[in-house]
Amino acid sequence: MNYTLMSPCDQCPFLKKFKRGFTIKQLEAHASGEFACHKTCEVLEDDEGRGEYTPTEKSFHCAGMLIWLEKQGRSTQMMRISERLGFYDHTKLNMKAKVR
Repeated sequence: MNYTLMSPCDQCPFLKKFKRGFTIKQLEAHASGEFACHKTCEVLEDDEGRGEYTPTEKSFHCAGMLIWLEKQGRSTQMMRISERLGFYDHTKLNMKAKVR
């Protein structure tokens, strides 16, 4: 997954403006692993026509989640590995974004 998205999109679940829509428990579940920005995923429909966001090899990691975790000093193992390999640079994140 690509770690070069540095600002959250306007519909990011980690933005403060959506605190009624997502609980901390739900955000924690998203933040427990890789979480692609929904705008960079494919929507695959099941037999009943319900769509599910599915990351592709071209998907970007959710910048809101990265900022949320960095603000708490809780980078994931993949974030740290990606940074060591030069695929992610936390200093380029938009830390002024209104993330919870």
